[in-house]
Order: sequence, then structure tokens, then C-alpha cells
Amino acid sequence: MGRWICCLCSRVTDPLMLLLVLALGCNPCAAATASPSVPHVKPSYTFGRTFLGLDKCNACIGTSICKKFFKEEIRFDTWLSSHLKLPPSSLLSYSGNYTDDAKSWRLVDITRLTSKYQHDRGDKRICTSLLKTKTCSLERALRRTQRFQKWLRAKRLTPDLVQGLSSPMLRCPSQRLLDRIVRRYAEVPDAGSIYMDHLTDRDKLRLLYTLAVNSHPILLQIFPDVEGWPFPRYLGSCGRLVVSASTRPLRDFFGSAAEVAADLALQLLAVLRSMGHNDLNYFFYFTHVDAGTFGVFSNGHLFIRDASTLGIIDKEEGSQLIDGQQEYKDIFSCLTVDCQSPLASCDSIGEKHSLVMVCQELLPKLLAGKFLPPVQEKIDAFLRRCARGLGDDQGANEAMAELAEILKPLRSCDSRFAYRYPDCRYSDKY
Repeated sequence: MGRWICCLCSRVTDPLMLLLVLALGCNPCAAATASPSVPHVKPSYTFGRTFLGLDKCNACIGTSICKKFFKEEIRFDTWLSSHLKLPPSSLLSYSGNYTDDAKSWRLVDITRLTSKYQHDRGDKRICTSLLKTKTCSLERALRRTQRFQKWLRAKRLTPDLVQGLSSPMLRCPSQRLLDRIVRRYAEVPDAGSIYMDHLTDRDKLRLLYTLAVNSHPILLQIFPDVEGWPFPRYLGSCGRLVVSASTRPLRDFFGSAAEVAADLALQLLAVLRSMGHNDLNYFFYFTHVDAGTFGVFSNGHLFIRDASTLGIIDKEEGSQLIDGQQEYKDIFSCLTVDCQSPLASCDSIGEKHSLVMVCQELLPKLLAGKFLPPVQEKIDAFLRRCARGLGDDQGANEAMAELAEILKPLRSCDSRFAYRYPDCRYSDKY
């Protein structure tokens, strides 16, 4: 009909008839070439509940940041193509981008608390050991356990509720530490209370599950970077994925220039010193370190990237578990580790413990062959002695001070070290 009117429009010569046709809406120029409008479809991720781990909730970490994923305010860095395909779910960690205003983006790390294989094996273990089936409702199975029933009745998180969990953080728990966990648990609205009245049954299961699988996100929450603790910022969780501020693993800097290596080694010593001496009187120690334990922000600042192997001893209150309680085992003790794995006694951990591990595993790779012979020989001799345990005549603080005195003259003051530049130009501290 529109085409007939426009054809008529081009043939009409009578002025009155032409006005009538134009009144009917004829546009002889545009109507002849018009095509149906096609709505623009914005490409988006097809998030499955399985990829995020939401299908396993409430045997998961939390849901505080799920909206960011579904609104595409968190994007996977390597998959920013027009198709926005998700990365493989088998990976342990992903590099991503995070935004609050859709204009400025910042790098984040998106990680799983353990590999998908270990998660799947743990899920299977829950079903086969508790319900004697290959598949089941994880939440229903875990709710039936004696431990969780005690959690449901508890008003306060006490040492007996976490006994036997594999997390090093809970190997030697104090009531003060457990109160801090409840008061600062970020997956629920902040109540600022040491009592668990503000936690729903669902919240309690998520907290227990996280503590059983990997305490890394809990440590980031209760010792936040804004208070000066050496951890990346916790941004939230969705299902079984955790989002935190991005750092590059220390392994990426093993081949760095001498002044960069010296700066990172000095920062590493400072972190170890703060782990043993801080205002809250907690003593942090590592049960294992590797090239991914520490990370470096884009401004050159070194942080603890993976806190999953950190143990905590309360120097103010001490441990409130007796040996019999420490050896208690149940399904929550075995979700990601072998239930028979030996655990070190709280009394056997000293201040040299973490320093010796770092001297054995990290500092040789970071500092080897970087400096002129006289200095390099001093460094190598120290690291050999440190790796053997330093001997009884030297404490951890004295040893760290000795290595720091060797390294301090080797670092430089320039824009590569943005975390302390230009302050280093005007301060004797650097």
C-alpha cells in the first residue's frame, strides 16, 4: 500500500491531489528505499549456574557479587571478543576486568578455592559417605551432619565448632579470632556483632563450607588491606568463584632487574616481619610457600596473593583447643584434603619458620646472579645459612635485619616503584 501511494505521489500533477496524497504520509524519497529495522542485540556472556558454582549453593562461598557477573560489570580479560565466550571451567584462576560505572575498568583476579576436579571429588565424597549415593543434594546432605546441627544451635562461633577443619588458620584457634570472623564476615549484612544471630541457616552453611575448603577469602575479609594488612582487597564471591584485586605472581619477577629484585626481597622481609609483630598480637605463619604465594600490584607493592596456607596463633589468648579436639575428623575435614594428612603442633611453630621456608623456596630464585660478586657472595652465603635453619644463635628478626642491610643500598628510587615514589626522594626511610 505504501509503495502504491508513493508511485501515485510521483505521477500526480494536480496540486490539490498532491496535497491529499502527502497528507496520507507519502515520502517519495524515503519510502521507496525503507527497510524493516533490525533491533541491535548486545552480545553477552551466557552464564551457566554450573560455571559459577551456583548450582552447588548453599555448599558454596557466597553470592555477594553475582549481580556484577550477570550485568557484565565483571568481564573475563582474555575473552572480551564480540562473542564473549566464557573461559574453560577447569581453570583455577582467571584474569578479569571490574567496573562500577561502565566507563573505568580495573583488573581483578577471579579464582576458585580449589580446582574443579577437587571440588567434584569433594562433592562426590559428600554424597557417597553421607547418603551412600553417587549424586545428591549437597546442602541437604551437609545439613544432616552433627557438626552443622551444632552450628545451627550455636549463638557464637566457638573453638569446638571448627575443630578438625583442615584450614591452617583454624589449627590453633582462639575465641578472639573466631569472634573476628563472625563480626567481619562480608557475605552477610554487617551487624558488627560477635554473635551469629544475624546469620541465617544458609549463611552458616556457606561460612562453614568456606572454612572447610579454603580460608583464603575469610582472611581477606577479616584482615582487610585498608587497615594495612598485606592482602589484596576482597570484592565478593559468586557461587564458588572469588573476586579480589589483581596481582601478578612473584614468579613473573624472578627474571627482573637487580634493583627490582632487591626491592621485592626487602618488601618480602617486611611482610614476614609484620606477620610476627603487629598491633593485634596475632602471629601468622606459612605451612607452605611457592612462586604464587606472593603477588605484586601494578604499583610495585608486594602482597600475600594466596593466604590459603597461612596459620594464625593468637599471642594474646593462645589456642583454645586441646590435642584431642585438634584430631577430630568428619566430612568437613576431608572436602579437599586427605583426612589422614599430619598437622603440626601449635607449640612447634617458631618465628624462624616462615623465614626459613622463604629462604629455601623464593629468595634464591629472586636474587640469584643479580649483583656484583662481593654483594652476591654475601647474599648467597646468607641464604644457604638461612635455608639450613639459621642455627640456634640467631633469631628471625636479627636474620632479616642482616639481609635487609645488604639489600637496602641496591634498590633505586624511580617511577617503577610507584608505591613509594616520589616519597623515597624526600625520606631517609628509603
